[in-house]
Order: sequence, then C-alpha cells, then structure tokens
Amino acid sequence: MSSGTPKRAKTIIVRLLAVALILLICGVVFDLYYPRRSHLREFDADEVARLETAMWRSYYEKQRLRLFSQLAELTRTQYNMPLVRSNQVAYHAANAAFVFKQGKQTSEYEKALPDLVKFYTEIRKLSDIPFDVDRVARLELEWWIIHRQRAEHAPSDLARALAELQAEIYRVPIDRVLEHGRLRAEAMMIRDSKAEAGGVTEADWARINELLKESWRSLAAAVKS
Repeated sequence: MSSGTPKRAKTIIVRLLAVALILLICGVVFDLYYPRRSHLREFDADEVARLETAMWRSYYEKQRLRLFSQLAELTRTQYNMPLVRSNQVAYHAANAAFVFKQGKQTSEYEKALPDLVKFYTEIRKLSDIPFDVDRVARLELEWWIIHRQRAEHAPSDLARALAELQAEIYRVPIDRVLEHGRLRAEAMMIRDSKAEAGGVTEADWARINELLKESWRSLAAAVKS
C-alpha cells in the first residue's frame, strides 16, 4: 500500500465530517427559524391530559430531566414544534417551574416570569391566535401563586385564575372556559390533599388523569365552537 493511501483516506473522512457538520448546522438553523404555523385550537385533549398528569408527577418528584422531556413532547405534538425548537422551549418552561418551586414569597416567585415570557413568546411565533405574550405569562404565574398560597384564597380563586389564562390565550369570554378551570383545579386539589394526607396513590393519579381529560375536553369544545 502506498504512503499516499492513508492520507487520501484521512482527507476523505475529514471532508465527510465537514459535510456532515454543515448539514447539521443547516438542519438546526432550519429547525429554529423556518416559519411554521400552529393551530392552537386543534389539540388532542386526552393526550394533553396524559402529559399534564405525567408532568405533575415529575414536578413533585423533582425529576427535572423527565419534566423537560415531557414538555418537549408536549410542544412537538400539540404546538407543531420541530425537534430543536421544542427542546429549547421546554427548557424555559421547565426552568420556570423549578425556579418557582424554590421560591418562598412573591418576589422570588416572579423570578420565574422571564422564562415564562420566553416560553410563550415561542408559542406566539407559531400561533394562529394573536394573544398578548406578557399578559399570558403573567396569568400563568398568577395561578401558580394562587395554587401555592391556596390557604389564603377562596376555593374558587384557583379555578377562575386557570380559566382567565385560557380565556386570554384563546381570546374567548371567560364564561366559556370556567368549566375547564373548575375541573383542572379539582384535579390539583386531589393531588394536594392526598399528598398532605400521606401520599398520592396510583388510583389517585388515575382519578386526576380522568379529571384532566374532562377539563381539556371541555376547553377543546369551548374554543372550537
């Protein structure tokens, strides 16, 4: 074998790697910046409920990576996001959740707001509904705070805060989405009360999932009508 053969092989390998790198970079740029459209009213209510149930479990079990993966799946399947972008957006949502989780008072809870704004900014870029990003991010944080400080609120406050969020996103009267808020809040209260009583069983999680299905089905019917 001539001494030039290994050099030629090495050159070919380097060129192939360079081409692969260029293709990868192009793919990432395409993923992040190619315009897409998401029809927010067209979501799978049962799948959203399944993922939300799973995300609650990950959040309360402090499973950051698992929560991140579930959020990425949600953005891909329900918001029509490509792979790289879905992971970027999932990072902001997961980070907001755990920044909030570590907070002890309102000033600390509000440290989650920048990531919520980034999350909803990316959703808005795809959305066929022109919602107000800052308003929606603030409403998201608001129900988180009400839920955390539920002992200081009437039981109906959480349900209404959840409904206000969806009313703002979907630009519908709040009366149309109150049932969604009520059912979702009920699912949260079951999780909270069972956890405080000693632990959430698999039967409890099954009930929570059923309530979330009803909640998201109610929302789907309200925003599609």
